[in-house]
Amino acid sequence: MLLLQFDWNPITGIDIFGNFKLHFYSVMWIVAFLLGFQIMKRIFLKEKVSLDYLDPLFIYTVLATMLGARLGHVLFYQSELISQDFFSIFLPFKFKGGFEFTGFQGLASHGAAIGIIIGMYLYRKKYNYKSLMWILDRVVISVASGAVFIRIGNFINSEIIGKITDSPLGVRFIQDYYSKRQIVGETGIENYKEAYAAVTNNAQFQYLLDAVPARHAAQLYESFCYIFVFLILWFIYQKTNKGQQSGYLFGLFLVLLWTVRFFVEFVKEPQGDEYITLLGLNTGQMLSIPFVLIGLYFMFVYKPKTSK
Repeated sequence: MLLLQFDWNPITGIDIFGNFKLHFYSVMWIVAFLLGFQIMKRIFLKEKVSLDYLDPLFIYTVLATMLGARLGHVLFYQSELISQDFFSIFLPFKFKGGFEFTGFQGLASHGAAIGIIIGMYLYRKKYNYKSLMWILDRVVISVASGAVFIRIGNFINSEIIGKITDSPLGVRFIQDYYSKRQIVGETGIENYKEAYAAVTNNAQFQYLLDAVPARHAAQLYESFCYIFVFLILWFIYQKTNKGQQSGYLFGLFLVLLWTVRFFVEFVKEPQGDEYITLLGLNTGQMLSIPFVLIGLYFMFVYKPKTSK
C-alpha cells in the first residue's frame, strides 16, 4: 500500500550571502530555546521566583545544551573529527575539503542531556536560590518541549533517517539518497537545487526518483512522542502533588524520553560509525538504558537531604 507514502525533497535553508546560509534546522533550535524560555518564565512567575535568575538560566542552558550535544556526537558517533577536522567540532564551519559554513550539525541528545545536568550544576553553584533538583525538575519540562522541534529540524534536513520500509507511511528522502555532486552528474543540471527539484517535478528523471527507497520517518515518530512527554510532565507539574516531589519530574523525564528513544532506534538507521553492541542493541539504545535506570532511581528511590 503506497497511498500515504510521499517524497521529501525540501530546501533546507535560505542563502544569505556567499557560503552563509540560514538553515531551517538552526531555526528549529531557536524556536526550541525561545519556547523553553517562555515556559520557564511562566514557572518562575507561578512559584514567585525572581525573574533576575531567568536570563542567566537561559544562557547556561543554551551553552550547556549545544556544547554537550556537539561533544556527545563527536565522542559517541564521529570521533574521527578530533584528528581530521578538529575546529569543526566547536565552530559552525567545515574546514576539511574546503571552507564552508555548515551551522552546528551533528548533535547528540545523550550528550545534550549530560551537558544540561552539568550546566545546571554550575548554574546552581553561582545562583544559590533553589536546590539543584528544583531547577532540574523544571528545566526538563522546557527541554521536552524543545525536543519536539529539534526532531522536526532533523526531518527537514533529511537526517537521522529511518530504515527502509514498505509501510504506507514511508518517506523517500531524496537528498539523503543522492549527494549534491551525484544529483548534478545524473541530471546534467549544474545548480544542485534545480537538479533536486527536477527529480520530483520532471518525468524525465522519474527513474532517479524510483531508485530512492521509502524509509520510516523516524524523526517524526520521535517528535510526535515527545509532544506527549511534554504534556505528561506539564500535567503532573501543574495538577498533581508529584510535581512537588524533589527529583520526580527529572526522573520521569529521563524514563519517558529515553524509553521513546530506545524503541524508535529499532526503525532508525545507525548514526555515524555506530555499531551493533550487546544483544542486538545499537549504540543509541545502549546509551539510553542508563538514563532510564537513573530516572527510575529519582522517581522511586531518591530522597533529598534534609538539613539538621
